[in-house]
Amino acid sequence: MRIDKFLHAMRIGTRTQVRRLIKDGHITANGERVLSGKQQVNPSSDVVYLDEEPVRYQQYFYYVMNKPVGAITATVDAQAKTVLDLFNATDYRDDLFPVGRLDKDTEGILLITNDGALSHALLAPAHHVTKVYEAEVTGEITADQVAGFNDGVTLKDGTQLQPAQAEIVAFHEIENFTTLRIQIHEGKYHQVKRMIGTLGERVVQLKRIKFGSLTLPVGLLAGNYRALTDDELTALKADAGQTEN
Repeated sequence: MRIDKFLHAMRIGTRTQVRRLIKDGHITANGERVLSGKQQVNPSSDVVYLDEEPVRYQQYFYYVMNKPVGAITATVDAQAKTVLDLFNATDYRDDLFPVGRLDKDTEGILLITNDGALSHALLAPAHHVTKVYEAEVTGEITADQVAGFNDGVTLKDGTQLQPAQAEIVAFHEIENFTTLRIQIHEGKYHQVKRMIGTLGERVVQLKRIKFGSLTLPVGLLAGNYRALTDDELTALKADAGQTEN
């Protein structure tokens, strides 16, 4: 791999910044100063330094994002802003993709990675991870109404859902809406909205707060993201049935 591409892939900087670092003599490979960005390196075996700091090879990247309303869960789109458009130039990679999807008008936790095997395992029926949403719903919803979700509600089109759990967080009498916390174990199209539709009400605001073991980080504002911690990644791999060697 060309060393300039390697450095950019390892998030050392933008392509322009990487070229400047090489030109100014900040990069060495196997103890020798790198003179050209075209120089070839083996990321798995060659030793690359930025000044006194080693540049370690990383194949996979994992981010948790608080997806904002208005962004679509896609990698590219000619019309709308995507979740990948929210990445800065240093972190952006063209092999990143969102795991699963959130509707354009839904906000909340979203995993973004370039690890296809983990994504497939998390979304596969055998390991379809639990997801938790907070929904603001029109009208006053009673405990008896949401208790039916435990039996696996049948949608208006006849689709039979797996058992889900719901609890009433609060009823806002003046505005006449109910805040619910809903836990589902599958990923049908518009599932939470359609579940609420069976009660004769509609969702006016929806936020996903948990995806498997991964909880929306406190303080992570809508539109922002950060890298997963090692503990978060280990727990997600356990959700997916992947064990460390």
